[in-house]
Amino acid sequence: MWMLLLSVIVFNVVFLFMPKKLTPIEIFSTCMFAMVLQQLVDLALDLKLDWYGYFFPGVQWSYFIPILGIYPAVNAIFLNYYQYMASKARKFWYIVACWIFAVGYEWLAVKAGYFYHHQWRLWHSAIVYPFLYMILIAVLNWVRRIIRKSI
Repeated sequence: MWMLLLSVIVFNVVFLFMPKKLTPIEIFSTCMFAMVLQQLVDLALDLKLDWYGYFFPGVQWSYFIPILGIYPAVNAIFLNYYQYMASKARKFWYIVACWIFAVGYEWLAVKAGYFYHHQWRLWHSAIVYPFLYMILIAVLNWVRRIIRKSI
């Protein structure tokens, strides 16, 4: 539990003090999308199929700590530092670095005991993370297009 609480503090302090390149509505809308997507996936893979989960099978109040304390901050940090005007190679290596961090963090979360795998394996996550990053980037681009149209 100490790693989870330390993670919540560190990720949120980084989020609060990083120089913001995103507008508040971009941060809000992409974080809400990320949390809804995460909840839909967890509903199927965690609660229905029991492939992985937080703490113990089923729903607990402690489940809200990583959902509200980590996901929004990590989403905003990832999108804030993504270099939209950089070369494709630079974008690729940024996603690779985030991918390595995410897989390593998930491994540590399993070792720390606040996340568990049943049928899900770490290599499944390794396959999925790059696609999730591309979805988040696409959603931010979509939000920006909506904002431009409304102005």
